[in-house]
Amino acid sequence: MNVSDAELVARAQGGDLEAYAALVDRHRAGLERYAYHLLGNRQEAEEALQDALLRAYRAIRQCRQPERFRAWLARILVNRCRTRMRRWNPFVADQRPDGDPGGAAVSHPEDQRAWLEEIRRALATLPADHREAFLLKHVEAFSYEEMAELTGASIPALKMRVSRACERLRTLLEDVYRDG
Repeated sequence: MNVSDAELVARAQGGDLEAYAALVDRHRAGLERYAYHLLGNRQEAEEALQDALLRAYRAIRQCRQPERFRAWLARILVNRCRTRMRRWNPFVADQRPDGDPGGAAVSHPEDQRAWLEEIRRALATLPADHREAFLLKHVEAFSYEEMAELTGASIPALKMRVSRACERLRTLLEDVYRDG
């Protein structure tokens, strides 16, 4: 039987650790992927995620809309990532092609690793707010309404950021594809 987020949150708010663990299991992969792509460093992403999960657990009673737990938790993670980004340059280390930023369609594994690295490099050139909006929309599949709630930005501003990010990525990746 598939238990809803709202039911699990209600149980977690009552002290059920297994319910919170189930919520974490359900949402961890997407949140981890988002943090990694935003920060560009696997270790920093893992630390930001762990910090967010701990903060969420401590504040679970403050989750007023249990059916929107994913967005609530993502908001905490966005804030933790932003804090880390202010403290260091996120694209200095750990640029290994060991993750998949969205599944580039390239046939040969060596070509795929190179293509993933180019995608990572292109993402790294985006301003942080554009990268964040792009990842929330096209990697994590949040609606613009959810993105506005998460980031505090207006929907028109988010649409512009996503549009500009897509244009920039398209230009950069077309150049790589043409040159490659």
